[in-house]
Amino acid sequence: MRLLDMEFADLETADAATLIARSAEAESFRYVTTPNADHIVRLHRHPEFLPLYQGAMLRLLDSRVVAAAAWLMGLSVPQVATGSDLTSLLLTRHLLPSERITIIGLSPRWLPALVARCSLAPPAHYDPPRGFERDPAALRATVEFVLAHPARFVFLAVGSPRQEMLAAAIQATGRARGVGLCIGASLEFLAGAQRRAPEWMQHADLEWLYRLIRDPRRLARRYLVDSPAILPLLLHERFASVTSR
Repeated sequence: MRLLDMEFADLETADAATLIARSAEAESFRYVTTPNADHIVRLHRHPEFLPLYQGAMLRLLDSRVVAAAAWLMGLSVPQVATGSDLTSLLLTRHLLPSERITIIGLSPRWLPALVARCSLAPPAHYDPPRGFERDPAALRATVEFVLAHPARFVFLAVGSPRQEMLAAAIQATGRARGVGLCIGASLEFLAGAQRRAPEWMQHADLEWLYRLIRDPRRLARRYLVDSPAILPLLLHERFASVTSR
């Protein structure tokens, strides 16, 4: 389903997880992105990043706020499948007994909690240095770690657009397998490093507010300055759809 210049998969989270698990058996590496309002606004400001998302096997809308705003404007809206919910389903329902995953990102101090909470076999884990995406040697070392630790599921938890850049670089080698999941802070929620909003706030499209209250210094600009720019983008798309009829 097309929205804001991107094709999104119109799938419930459980169906997306099942499809990804089946795709993970393929010989060639593919990846999944989960764009939210922040990602989409960035793509319109920096269209050079768009091929990173277009190269993904699936793009899943990770924003109930975007979905609600688009629906109110009369636009066709794909189902929301958040990266956090997707990650939780894959780790709890789709891992084989004693299966190892590969994780890029997540502070090492939270790895034991993640393993314990999700009953994981010890993952292959690498936390690349800050700014690795701008350092060819550091990016290459990160890609080589993934190649040296093949897994059905490779969780890329280094934030956008770094994780999408990394996923595209892994795919470009032609030597990786499995599915790369660009899932941001999802593992931090599962490990307890961050708390998700209560379910009622999630379903009321207020998860962003819960996160803002808990971490205003880091998230104020994202939620109060950058992300609201999604509204004029949606309005422009609505106007374009009406005038083209």
